[in-house]
Amino acid sequence: MSSRASSSSIPESGGSRMEQVQTALWVVVLLVALAFAFDFMNGFHDAANSIATVVSTGVLKPTTAVVFAAFFNLVALGVFHLSVAATVGKGIVQPGVVDTNVVFGALIGAIFWNVLTWYYGIPSSSSHALIGGIVGAVMAKSGAGSLIAAGIWKTVLFIFLSPLLGFLLGSFMVMLVSQLFRHSTPSKVDRWFRRLQLVSAGAYSLGHGGNDAQKTIGIIWMLLIAAGYVAVGDKSPPMWVIGSCYLAIGLGTMFGGWRIVKTMGQKITKLRPVGGFCAETGGAITLFLATALGIPVSTTHTITGAIVGVGSSHRASAVRWGVAGNIVWAWIFTIPASAFVAAIAYWISLQIF
Repeated sequence: MSSRASSSSIPESGGSRMEQVQTALWVVVLLVALAFAFDFMNGFHDAANSIATVVSTGVLKPTTAVVFAAFFNLVALGVFHLSVAATVGKGIVQPGVVDTNVVFGALIGAIFWNVLTWYYGIPSSSSHALIGGIVGAVMAKSGAGSLIAAGIWKTVLFIFLSPLLGFLLGSFMVMLVSQLFRHSTPSKVDRWFRRLQLVSAGAYSLGHGGNDAQKTIGIIWMLLIAAGYVAVGDKSPPMWVIGSCYLAIGLGTMFGGWRIVKTMGQKITKLRPVGGFCAETGGAITLFLATALGIPVSTTHTITGAIVGVGSSHRASAVRWGVAGNIVWAWIFTIPASAFVAAIAYWISLQIF
């Protein structure tokens, strides 16, 4: 361990030098483990985004679908740059504000919201729960002035833009496919898109892994900088952080959040393979774009918008707007709810470490 890391991690009073270093290291290890738990829960919670359409259309069995999606979550490690991780790790909060208490509060706020929405089968955003957690913990420590407005507003803007882009691209894909296959029989179209949906589902899972795993990479990066184990000027976090986060989200996806799969795949609108392909393709394009721009978006928002776009392109009554409305309310409450819990967790953590 470097002298810089040691000195920045040692409290000013109490215990010998060796005991203080061990205590600081123990706290960091605990928070890294908590971050991995959030990452696993992210994959578990958001598995529905990757597999709901391909399962509901009958193209893949649920157990096969989760392994399929988890594989592409891991493949994303070699595809995308760490631009989203950089936004979360360095673009949300002013340098020097984050400490172990802030990270603890942020993770507890995000995990609480994920567990609550999973229990009720509500497709909410793990991404925005984490951002809300960071915001709540930072504000509890030093107020809104410690937040970086540009990073916050960019994230908030895409709460609305990602489902809108998913909606528009999903609708566009339906119109494009309808034109290209207008002379084909329904059975031939179904046969073709049962194969093509494997491509679109793989692409969406790739985008899911690429955007969502990086959010946990970002918060661990933030933690290691705050604890003094990584320099602020480093262009990327340690490789063990990157690999572990992709592995954790892949494992979470393999376990699958079946309560949310049912909501996404069956309750919003009835999908056939061609509709599943259009929704996944529109969603994947949105995720690829956002990840390239370094914007932490919600895969839940994106695929929900795409599914609604596909359903409404046939007829408005094909969408169960009451279910969709409940999902939107969950989106609205995600950041303030996780921020509130994060603030409480931050204050409690001050009494622990």
